[in-house]
Amino acid sequence: MLRGRAVTLRPATDADVPALAAIRAEPEVRRWWRGSDDLTGSVRADLGDDDLHVYAIEHDGQVVGAIQWYAEADPDYRHASLDVFLDPAVRGAGLGVDAIRTLARHLIDEYGHHRFTIDPAAANSAAIRAYAKVGFRPVGVLRRYERGEDGRWHDGLLMDLLADDLVE
Repeated sequence: MLRGRAVTLRPATDADVPALAAIRAEPEVRRWWRGSDDLTGSVRADLGDDDLHVYAIEHDGQVVGAIQWYAEADPDYRHASLDVFLDPAVRGAGLGVDAIRTLARHLIDEYGHHRFTIDPAAANSAAIRAYAKVGFRPVGVLRRYERGEDGRWHDGLLMDLLADDLVE
């Protein structure tokens, strides 16, 4: 269990699937995270992925989102990539920033990671602002990076963070 200033991160379990699927179904979340018509199955698939580490984000004893990471193991390119989603009802309270900072600090201290990447949709300005508050910097636009639910390709923004740049 990882404790931030306002959030607790713990490995997500099958018991968290209904809450996480409900959050992913919120239009403001689904817009960016997409998923099949079976969001419960999508969340379960993430939990079953051996390369992906999924944490439930708790605030005041409630699951309010998830944060996940995976590592590039090649020693010449070693880094961790992060992704996060929050219940729209708790946005604006700094919980996402706290969760990202808490996980990054853990990955630095426990795994020795020195570099992190995140790749939000280029139009997701709220997420980009949150990542910047932790110290992530824009690297460049990933043109036509991901297909949206509308079937069209949309740009992403590659951002990275060096351990020395983490804003505590």
